[in-house]
Amino acid sequence: MVGLDKVNDFVVKFANVNGTGSASANLLFTKSIFRMGLYVSPKNFFPSNIQGLPTWYEVRINEKGYLGRREGVDLMVAVNAQSLLGDIQSVKPGGYLLYDSTKKLHDEYIREDITYIGVPLMEMCNREYTDARQRLLFKNIMYVGALSPLLGIEFSVLESLISEQFAGKEKLIAPNIKALKLGADYIKANYKCPLDIRVERRQLTDNMIMMGGNDACGLGAVYAGATFAAWYPITPSTSVAEAFNDYCEQFRIAPDGKHNYAIVQAEDELAAIGMAIGANWNGARAFTATSGPGLSLMNEFLGLAYYAEIPVVLVDVQRTGPSTGMPTRVQQSDVLKAAYASHGDTKHVLLFPSTPKECFEMTADAFDLAEELQTPIMVMTDLDLGMNDHVCEQLEWDTNRKFKRGKVLTAEDLDKLNSERYGRYLDVDGDGITYRTIPATHPTKGAFVTRGTSRDEYATYTEEGPPYERNMERLLRKFETAKSYVPAPHLYHTENQCDHGIIFYGTSTQSCEEAVDLLRQKGIYLDAMRIKSFPFNKTVEEFIDSHDKVFIVEQNRDGQLRSLMLIELGSPSKKLISIVNYDGLPITADIIMQLIEKKLVKPRKKANKV
Repeated sequence: MVGLDKVNDFVVKFANVNGTGSASANLLFTKSIFRMGLYVSPKNFFPSNIQGLPTWYEVRINEKGYLGRREGVDLMVAVNAQSLLGDIQSVKPGGYLLYDSTKKLHDEYIREDITYIGVPLMEMCNREYTDARQRLLFKNIMYVGALSPLLGIEFSVLESLISEQFAGKEKLIAPNIKALKLGADYIKANYKCPLDIRVERRQLTDNMIMMGGNDACGLGAVYAGATFAAWYPITPSTSVAEAFNDYCEQFRIAPDGKHNYAIVQAEDELAAIGMAIGANWNGARAFTATSGPGLSLMNEFLGLAYYAEIPVVLVDVQRTGPSTGMPTRVQQSDVLKAAYASHGDTKHVLLFPSTPKECFEMTADAFDLAEELQTPIMVMTDLDLGMNDHVCEQLEWDTNRKFKRGKVLTAEDLDKLNSERYGRYLDVDGDGITYRTIPATHPTKGAFVTRGTSRDEYATYTEEGPPYERNMERLLRKFETAKSYVPAPHLYHTENQCDHGIIFYGTSTQSCEEAVDLLRQKGIYLDAMRIKSFPFNKTVEEFIDSHDKVFIVEQNRDGQLRSLMLIELGSPSKKLISIVNYDGLPITADIIMQLIEKKLVKPRKKANKV
């Protein structure tokens, strides 16, 4: 049998039973690879029930820095009898299966083109431990220990991680290290080590961290000065509010014990965003977090905030839809719904982070944008980015940074108006952004009625057509102004070099970057652009105009970003070609490459100008 012979470039997948404590053991494995200075990309595929169904944890190790998911499994750690047959079939020819050999495998589980590594995990646990819960938990730690000599993981790294994990609970350190040694010693006594797939220490991750996007969003809200959050639990966004609460407990409690923040678990999503809008109207910085079904329920209040021009931040951690869909699978499913949320003519500002670092930065920026533009700002993450750990650059914050509160009139400003009438919706500067006041700013001046109904420039109720039209045109003018405020797209080249281009956003980024490299190796050249925000600025339009065809890569069925481009930019539909993946698993470079190859005769580089 031909081996794989891969150093620092392979995929390990763990097949477990949900609710058996495997998550901490699998994370221990991931952290050990990261501690050895290697790029690592874990993906957790778990069911939407609490306990009992199959769950998988897939880890890609790659020293070139490719962090997107990859097709195929090189080593399967199979400890779930329920999914065992399918798990065996997913191993690449020449790969490995580590399994619990306490019971003999039936003939139907045997493949001739993979290597089986049997470890009697349950037998060893029953012999070493008497407590049923310990047997279950230490079985997981044992297989991590077994992987140490098989893959060349430094055992001292695992020991250090265990000591850190149970700091303050020292009684748990020795039993866990014992379980690691049991697994490692069995492998060293029965198998040749290491395998032809293995890790070697590098120094590639200096100044890098591992973090989940939801944690980064919660921390970004704290740094942005948010003091209020209202939310209703929904997978996969719940941990955004939980992270905000945890960080507030660290940074928002005064020396006298006073909590300088408030968090409300509302009765539903509509109430949650209503509370956040009310807090912002009253001068606080407030936000909510949700996913697709919650976004649908929030549409009415998003329309109110857009039309009454009240700042609010919404973190949308997208999942598979429609309806309940697959709550624990990923899609970029809410792009169109978010862009035009609510009935009537609305256009909302969207931000598209692709890493936890950008989740932190864009969430913080969202609060500035919301107040500068006086409108809802939606941070569009997804389950993959939000709930999985990602390697990224360390978070940074400028301690001299000041909050941008936009056009807010102070009491002194109001006094300077003298006899001039204050117009809440009067466009003084011609950019569509009017001047607002915060309640109780002045005892007699600056008051107005906040309306979701039609009004004139002075917030006076009216059902006359001309004032309504002027207001709607001004809101459109403000949306045009927003193009100069939102993050610009990222270009991967200084000037266009190819006939064709590729556009992507969010968590499609890592796989798209790899796909561009793979296609180049086949003689297929693409200029690349990553979208960071909506509305689209002139750079996006120019990129599309300057290429014969542009592939739009998305993780939804209908090509929602492409639809936005057709609507907003008026681009020719035949020029924009959808490359979509919507099976609920993170898109891979292999899939992107295959789909582009099917749609394309080899494009050439542009001829050099004479």
